[in-house]
Amino acid sequence: MNKKGFTLLELVIVIGILAVLGAVSVLVLNPAQLFAQARDTNRLNDMGVMRNALALYVSTVSSPDMDGGTSSCSTLCYVGTSGVAANCGSRHGSKTTTIDTTREVDGNGWVPVNFSAVSGGPALSVLPIDPTNDTTYFYSYACDNTAKTYELNANMESSRYANTGTDDQESTDGGNNADIYEIGTDSGLDL
Repeated sequence: MNKKGFTLLELVIVIGILAVLGAVSVLVLNPAQLFAQARDTNRLNDMGVMRNALALYVSTVSSPDMDGGTSSCSTLCYVGTSGVAANCGSRHGSKTTTIDTTREVDGNGWVPVNFSAVSGGPALSVLPIDPTNDTTYFYSYACDNTAKTYELNANMESSRYANTGTDDQESTDGGNNADIYEIGTDSGLDL
């Protein structure tokens, strides 16, 4: 009589090989870093969308107002999450943090610019927020209403996009903070 099947030894060897392959793939792929890179990619995209929306606003509105009519560009920075420390987490010099968790594009959101004033409608339907949006990872905005310039900031999380990473976005952006991703129209990005 022929019995077909696997012996216990064969099953143990196959399970051992699968366990080794699984452990190696987790170590090589590092899922936590892959998720961090995905969030960083989202941050870079959001910053680009915001930059484009602000450029459209400044170039098409006859009297662009960068701070929602509050005349506070020189003293305030703006964030869309609660609990952020002074100076928008030390990103914007001596400015005072203004927190607004709303995402409206009519000047009442965390960025006090009325994107709805753009002829043809706003380039954004809602203001983006950081994928993590906590006191470490958040977006910030500062402006100079006289010069009609601005600066947007985000903190990169992955070892790939952060300062000294293989695709370093923070120290190569032309800004004054090597540990924060900064984009905008302000010369030196030091608002």
